[in-house]
Amino acid sequence: MSSYQRREQLIRIGRSLFASKGFEAVSVEEIAATAKVSKPIVYEHFGGKEGLYAVVVDREMRALNDSLFQALSGENAHPRQIVERTTLALLTYIEENAEGFQVLVRDSPTTDPTSSFSSLLGDVSTRVGEILEEWFKRQKLPAKHAPYYAQMLVGMTVYTGQYWADQRKLSKEQLAALIVNLAWNGLSRMEAKPELRFESGKARKDKDKVDKDKVDKDKVDKDKVDKDKVDKDNNAGESSAPPSNDGADDAVTASSDPTS
Repeated sequence: MSSYQRREQLIRIGRSLFASKGFEAVSVEEIAATAKVSKPIVYEHFGGKEGLYAVVVDREMRALNDSLFQALSGENAHPRQIVERTTLALLTYIEENAEGFQVLVRDSPTTDPTSSFSSLLGDVSTRVGEILEEWFKRQKLPAKHAPYYAQMLVGMTVYTGQYWADQRKLSKEQLAALIVNLAWNGLSRMEAKPELRFESGKARKDKDKVDKDKVDKDKVDKDKVDKDKVDKDNNAGESSAPPSNDGADDAVTASSDPTS
């Protein structure tokens, strides 16, 4: 095996081990044993585990970066087409580079932050934000909010992709359609000045007022019912009283009076 072939072999083995176990759990001894070489061979090619890991991450970063930014290119493309292309680009990378994706999303050692997966997502979010900003201006939406929506879109797609990497119950196209359905229908119906309908301070204040008005109304209604009941009882008592005998008593008195 040539030196180049040996190096590629170690990269493949390292990627597989880092994907399944994570950086910290993999040792140079395990890498060498899996490749059936001595530890000095690993050190000779990469200087140690850290060097091998850096090469693996760099390759995966380059592959994913090229794929995503190619999908994000195209000035005349419809924004929905860009959302579809970028979603499919990420899912295609996950599908074709499952181990590489696992390496990127796993906890990594403290290395150069410019080569981290988070840094790549930051770059992608920046580009998505630029695209959204132009589209927002055409739609007369606040462009200053574009970076936030970009982070939401990228985060939603990446975390859904992570879930799909372990739960392949849908095809790539089916999952992409679900993501685009949520992302695009949300984008196409955005409000210029969105508000929380139920959990904002104003909403809670309005609800408290409605509740108070209802309590007050219920109390007024109850008081009226109670008053009506009292009036009804009083009227019923008066109508059931025995008739007066004053007239009869006067007649008896008159008939017994000898002078009458």
